[in-house]
Amino acid sequence: MFEFTQVLLLLQQMCVYLVIAYLLSKTPLFIPLTQVTIRLPHKLLCYLIFSVFCIMGTYFGLHVEGSIANTRAIGAVLGGLLGGPSVGFLVGLTGGLHRYTLGGMTDIACAVSTVAEGLVGGLVHSIAMRHRRIDLLFNPLFVAGVALVTEVLQMAIILAIARPFDEALRLVEHIALPMLIANTLGAAMFMQILLDRRAMFEKYTSAFSAKALKIAERTEGILRQGFDQENSMKVARVIYQELGIGAVAITDREKLLAFIGIGDDHHLPGTPISSGHSHRAIDNNEVVYADGNELSYCCSINPNCKLGSTLVIPLRGENQRVIGTIKLYEPKSRLFSTINRTLGEGIASLLSAQIMAGQYERHKQLLAQSEIKLLHAQVNPHFLFNALNTLVAVIRRDGERACELVQYLSTFFRKNLKRSDDEVSLADELEHVNAYLQIEQARFADRLEIAVSLPAELLAVRLPAFSLQPIVENAIKHGTSQLLGVGRIDIGARREGACLLLQVTDNAGLFQPQPNNSGLGMNLVDKRIRVRYGDGYGVQVACEPQTFTRITLNVPLARVA
Repeated sequence: MFEFTQVLLLLQQMCVYLVIAYLLSKTPLFIPLTQVTIRLPHKLLCYLIFSVFCIMGTYFGLHVEGSIANTRAIGAVLGGLLGGPSVGFLVGLTGGLHRYTLGGMTDIACAVSTVAEGLVGGLVHSIAMRHRRIDLLFNPLFVAGVALVTEVLQMAIILAIARPFDEALRLVEHIALPMLIANTLGAAMFMQILLDRRAMFEKYTSAFSAKALKIAERTEGILRQGFDQENSMKVARVIYQELGIGAVAITDREKLLAFIGIGDDHHLPGTPISSGHSHRAIDNNEVVYADGNELSYCCSINPNCKLGSTLVIPLRGENQRVIGTIKLYEPKSRLFSTINRTLGEGIASLLSAQIMAGQYERHKQLLAQSEIKLLHAQVNPHFLFNALNTLVAVIRRDGERACELVQYLSTFFRKNLKRSDDEVSLADELEHVNAYLQIEQARFADRLEIAVSLPAELLAVRLPAFSLQPIVENAIKHGTSQLLGVGRIDIGARREGACLLLQVTDNAGLFQPQPNNSGLGMNLVDKRIRVRYGDGYGVQVACEPQTFTRITLNVPLARVA
């Protein structure tokens, strides 16, 4: 019954101890404790914090038969586990000397056992680091197990050193169970507090969200213009200003595209990637956090570089293929890192989306240009063959008319030589179509009639070059030329809201939609208009069999010369 009462009382004292730990975990002091400690400033902080908790464990203890049932082992064990053998030894020595000054039958035994507890924690730290099992050091159950072992060791040291032995044995019988339970549970719960703090630090907060939104706003569309040094430098500068970290870098798969901040004297844009962390992130498509603790960091260019940690996040393109990296740095002099992995990954996703959107737009433009060049290559020989045959026939009966047709032929091919991504006015496009129609009228003579009705105020509207001629050619080639009687082509335009509706109508009504939509001519014109202006524009077809086919081109009216 006595031991049970002691357990409850010591657990009560431990709860006060853990409440203080919880409150302190809300301060920046606990940030370095959420990872194993290697850097000297972090070791000093780890020593100070756990020495305080080691001494607190003694003060919150229960006086039993001239000794103290306590939770001192929590500070000593955790100091060793997170700081290594040197920190564990110093924390244990500090806590042990403090306990020795309080006197009592077990003063020497408790001082020795406290040092031993810190060394055991440090030894476990070294073994875990050597076997790359850092995760064990943050496992509450594993920490509880280490604390249990050290408490058993403390009881053994008390029995070995404290005298008289009979009193030492009676003391151990009274305090062993309360201390085993309190220190085991306390160490596990203390570690859980650290884990909760680390998880909280890794999650988005309102501040991180605000930063992410500000960065998204200021970098909108920059990398869509191209993933190159100039645009990357603009983005890196924005991120550097908003996050207030040591440095920011952006790379592609081979070279550094941008760098701003500490170390910009030797991290030079345009130079090949030399960092092993960057190569690992690119090759394995994984985030690499070289914090200088769990994963060491050393500048691969200048050993005197003041940067002490880096977070390397892949930038991903199509099919999640790595196309580069963004790297966030902190200096060695900054004790409390402000690099947040979740925020960094969010920024990387934002930039990746911009790069992919830009590549997609450029690929669409290139595809449309390639297809229109293919259309040029197919139309020109076909049309030239028919035009030359027509000229041969006209020359025999009307030399002056033949000269006019040569001029029209020259105009047609001059217009065709325009780049496929150029915009021209409707008046210019109509000149191109007229040159084509003059030759076709000479070819079909009285079997082809043309009517053009375009309001003068619409002639300045701009549209992609080589948009109208393929539509008119289709109307003749697949429409009126198949008629036994007279074919008629009407070309008209009208304003409808903010759009220009340009219509080409034939009187054949022979339009047959292509099931796979893979034909050239009209389909390519539709694709080019949609790529340039959006899916709200393009080509529409209306057909009444054997009566008419009407092709309507819809382009923005606001685009005027």
